[in-house]
Amino acid sequence: MKKAFTMMEVIIVIVVIGILAAVVIPRSGSNKLAEAATQVVSHIRYTQHLAIVDGKFNGSDSNWYKNRWQIIFGTSASTNSMPAYTIFSDAAGGSTGQPDISEMAVNPMDSSKLLSGGYSGILNTANSKSTKTMNLGEYGISSYNLTGGCSGARVSFDHLGRPMRGNLSSMSGAYIAGTQRLITQTCNIVLTSSEGTVTIAIEPESGYSHIL
Repeated sequence: MKKAFTMMEVIIVIVVIGILAAVVIPRSGSNKLAEAATQVVSHIRYTQHLAIVDGKFNGSDSNWYKNRWQIIFGTSASTNSMPAYTIFSDAAGGSTGQPDISEMAVNPMDSSKLLSGGYSGILNTANSKSTKTMNLGEYGISSYNLTGGCSGARVSFDHLGRPMRGNLSSMSGAYIAGTQRLITQTCNIVLTSSEGTVTIAIEPESGYSHIL
């Protein structure tokens, strides 16, 4: 008798296919703004994938939910004053809301690098461990803005792949109401360059990310 796929297995397959589809889209004929958006979407999907396969639940740690995988954007001297982003799980040495080197995801395409384009005071873009293209200045991006169902500079995902907003380190419960909760309306991430703007959407509940 053949074993059927579970819903979780189906979700994981869909997420992985989405990541691969975004990564292998040919660059010929596309502009830098579109390339940047495609890359960010693939990394949002990868963050969601990590959250699903590594849910972080720990019955012996009452603050386990603060360790959920998240993607955070930022601009600093460490990124040459250009917008960059990092994928991390806030697990080492207590949850601070900021990524440490040991908390950053490893680049699955090159294990010698981390999934970060640089982060203030932690990792410079020029460092050999950074993934240079995650510094969006490489694509001419000058700014980013999170609007709609999210704000600030980060999006995290729970073990079901549902998107959440807010700084996990200040939460006092896994799904507490207030400024940190499940996203209930489409989250828009707007990237701006001299070519114009592009908007990336993350849908509530499913966490599906796509370019508008």
